[in-house]
Amino acid sequence: MFCEWIMGNPNRDNEYLGKLQDYYADYRSLPSYAVIGEMLGMASKSAVSALVKRLMLAGFIEMTPDKRLAPTKRFFERELADFPVPAGLPAAANDAMSEALSIDDYLINRPSATITIRVRGESMIEAGIHDGDVAIVEKRPAARVGDIVVAIIDGEYTLKELGRDKQGFVLLPRNPEFSPIRPKEGLEIYGVLVGLVRKYR
Repeated sequence: MFCEWIMGNPNRDNEYLGKLQDYYADYRSLPSYAVIGEMLGMASKSAVSALVKRLMLAGFIEMTPDKRLAPTKRFFERELADFPVPAGLPAAANDAMSEALSIDDYLINRPSATITIRVRGESMIEAGIHDGDVAIVEKRPAARVGDIVVAIIDGEYTLKELGRDKQGFVLLPRNPEFSPIRPKEGLEIYGVLVGLVRKYR
């Protein structure tokens, strides 16, 4: 019991990590050792220090050159359920979690060339892209027919499907209430949609 009180309980580290993640979500920084102790109910500084060391060894946090705690890339991983969720008939319930998933790693292959853009309008709703969604766009100067692209057409940005017919390239909406757009002066591909984020409230 004494050793556990001093060193903390490793079996609760996932719970402690979750509280640190919630704190970071609120304040965009990690708390001091003293605040960690208060937040987690640890009266001993050595227990807090032991927890921090375990989280550092596990790769969730690190120490900056100015001796502050900071999240690592792994800090933002989330548990990935070991089962798919059918959109059709229900399946037997299973709470198993087999691995962790970083949303950033999942959506972004080339961080230096990737930008997020908030979608405005309803012209792409049949492609599952709605007003207020955040588009994950990889900046590249070329795209294939059928790609959903951010294009600069006649000096204005738009998100559409890239098409081509006898008259040349055309930007296609995915909503029958909108018309295709043909360039009058020029068409430039800014980037290609590689992912989409939507927050449900």
